Amino acid sequence: MTNNQSEQYLNLRKKSVPQGPANMTPAIISHASGAVMTDVDGREFIDFAGGIGVNNVGHCHPKVVAAIKSQAEKLIHSCFHVGMYESYIKLATKLNDLAPGDFEKMTMFANSGAEAVENAVKIARYATKRPAIICFENGFHGRTLLTMTLTSKVKPYKLGFGPYAPEIYRMPYPYCYRCPFGLEYPKCNTHCADHLEDFFITNVAAESTAAVIVEPIQGEGGFVTPPQEYFPKLANICKKHGILLILDEVQAGAGRTGKMYAIEHWGVVPDMITQAKSLAGGMPLSAVTGRKELMDIPHIGGLGGTYSGNPVSCSAALAVLEILFEDRLLDRAKELGEVLQKRFLELQKSYEIIGDVRGKGPMLGLELVRDRKTKEPASDEAKKLTKLCYDKGLILLSCGNFGNVIRTLMPFVITNEQLDKGLNILEESLKELTK
Repeated sequence: MTNNQSEQYLNLRKKSVPQGPANMTPAIISHASGAVMTDVDGREFIDFAGGIGVNNVGHCHPKVVAAIKSQAEKLIHSCFHVGMYESYIKLATKLNDLAPGDFEKMTMFANSGAEAVENAVKIARYATKRPAIICFENGFHGRTLLTMTLTSKVKPYKLGFGPYAPEIYRMPYPYCYRCPFGLEYPKCNTHCADHLEDFFITNVAAESTAAVIVEPIQGEGGFVTPPQEYFPKLANICKKHGILLILDEVQAGAGRTGKMYAIEHWGVVPDMITQAKSLAGGMPLSAVTGRKELMDIPHIGGLGGTYSGNPVSCSAALAVLEILFEDRLLDRAKELGEVLQKRFLELQKSYEIIGDVRGKGPMLGLELVRDRKTKEPASDEAKKLTKLCYDKGLILLSCGNFGNVIRTLMPFVITNEQLDKGLNILEESLKELTK
């Protein structure tokens, strides 16, 4: 293929691949390094999407590549159930040490974020002997039958794919910018957390509830970030009723917010944590880490899968952890967060279309609105903005129930020059969009 290979691949894609797997940009990527992706025609893009939060340590980090090569030369697959291997056991031990909580923990591995959530729910139900799971509006937990049911947004994730899994109950999330209770923070006294007690009366009994599963910062839901008092209140109510608290850190974990786990910002210790995405630097891997007494309850053979905890993926994850801590990338993430927060608040002052700036560290969202008083979502404008940025060489994604939130998921290894260039492209595009 020569001369505009992108167009030729796009035509072949239309012919060979169904429309269901959506494409957020028309880019056909040939290779990537750090925070820059290059397409088959040689065009470079600054990457503010990070493979949807997968490339926290950057594309093709040399240490990750070296770990993959080294492991692939020795053992690609044996199936952990058939022949155990070092990387699985070492990685589980490290994640047990890293997860919040001054108690013994255990970790099991799967392939995707959805699988991690499925397994966490299985463990919770097995341990508590209760059927019900409480999740949240705007939440996203995956695309399998159970995780699609847990996911809030109907289009495109659920439409036409029912019936859904039973015993799933959904309550409002602390979305302060669009409070579902019509209240105002902090006068509300985080009523959204206290509402769980009312929820037990009107939706599902506490005695029937195995777990509450929640994202510390909602990913696909629009980077919605709870106030500081929220999670401590929620955790106390769960503990009072013997309900397990599961934190879905699939997108927010692995340092994305400047801490290894986003829930650390709230000082809360969950019973289980699910993670995936950036955990293995681009290799498919997910994990469930939790209290030993919970994780070890399911019977032998009750958990697992053929590819779960693949040795190459586990080796890549061990390299990612080394990079995050030994190369001080968590400190870099905090620096990025400070730069982005300052710049975004300045943009908010200059552009009326930016209604809200929220998030933690470099996991930040800009909610676009047509009117700051009515907060009418600027959904079409968000699409136009990401297209304008793409045309200028910046890959940026939108999210949220209305598709009106611009989110930042750039690799932590992005250089200051690349970051500044990307932010300038964003500002130029905002100016062009609103002129």
